[in-house]
Amino acid sequence: MAKIRITKEFKFETAHALKGYDGLCKNIHGHSYELLVTIIGEPIEDKNSPKLGMVMDFGDLKRIVREEIVDEMDHALILNKESKEAQNLLGRDEMFNRVMLVDYQPSSENMLVDFAERIQPHLSNGIKLYSMLLRETVTSYAEWFAADQD
Repeated sequence: MAKIRITKEFKFETAHALKGYDGLCKNIHGHSYELLVTIIGEPIEDKNSPKLGMVMDFGDLKRIVREEIVDEMDHALILNKESKEAQNLLGRDEMFNRVMLVDYQPSSENMLVDFAERIQPHLSNGIKLYSMLLRETVTSYAEWFAADQD
């Protein structure tokens, strides 16, 4: 059977700041992120399966990505937990209820590595994460490909 790739697109709003960065992105700022998640596998051949002919139900992929990434990061402020300022925001008031402290610099590149680690454990046997594209602005995006990983 042929390998087929399917892609689901997601949109979410997130703010971040890059600790120690030498430009404007050291300041808290936001993006309207677009995330494209592509998986690869063989279409189901079991004639008794309600998913006959599908690599994976788009709804199942949507649920995984929403639960693992979008629901947590949408309208959140993502900061490197090593930032002293970030620690001061936690528990301050309800404006800072959605602050995520991560153990990496929250660049698009590092966010994709994080996303891959969150998604992969939820994929069924025979289905693999193939690639992801995270668009930060209209003219800028980062890509992750499974084939490029060690």
